[in-house]
Amino acid sequence: MANHFGIYLTNDSNDTIELPLNPAELMLKYETDDKSETVIKLGEINRIGEEKLTSAQIQSTLPVAPKDEHFLTAEILLDSAQDYIDWLEHVRLSKKPLRMVVSTTKISFQATVQSFEYGFKNAYDAEYHYTLALKEFRPYKAKKIETNDPQNSVTPNDAPVRAAPPDKVGMGSKVTVNGQLHRDSQGDGPGQTEQNAPRIISLVAPGALYPYHVTTLDGTSRGWVKESDVSAA
Repeated sequence: MANHFGIYLTNDSNDTIELPLNPAELMLKYETDDKSETVIKLGEINRIGEEKLTSAQIQSTLPVAPKDEHFLTAEILLDSAQDYIDWLEHVRLSKKPLRMVVSTTKISFQATVQSFEYGFKNAYDAEYHYTLALKEFRPYKAKKIETNDPQNSVTPNDAPVRAAPPDKVGMGSKVTVNGQLHRDSQGDGPGQTEQNAPRIISLVAPGALYPYHVTTLDGTSRGWVKESDVSAA
């Protein structure tokens, strides 16, 4: 929803959850790897370093039976607190990044689950308290350096060329939209109709009637659309 404030997490399989209850605060930490050195006759100086990885920490609660509560902020809820715990633990153990998106803001970045703590407080067993620490993930590749050694040269066998996999549409995908925009993922508030509009998928609501929330290329929110209205650009 364009005006709905929520924190969404999407794993490498494009499965998305919204945290059931927004935290009281969400702070992102940006810093550089600066180093102090002492220079003769000048004293201490600060050598500005490279950008370090952005980090974020979320503290909130997970009701044991989310669908029985009325104070939660998420639009779509999982069946139990254990479902959220299992989802987060699966991402942590998979050693693959997720994407965190905060709707109504421009906060969106890939991160790994650095740590995940949860448990009960004050002998109250109807909800879990948890702390989720995320650290930015930057994709990188190892580059293989070839050596010109004729004694160790190897001629590779001809291998069949594999067909490229079909484009996979998900969070962050650049797409073309042909269809009517809606205020939320259930189809409420029908609005303008897009025609061959270049857009970016900013949120995914699996199982919803209008599962894709799209924005303009510069991040301006447009609305929710049907899966059939979206094609890879």
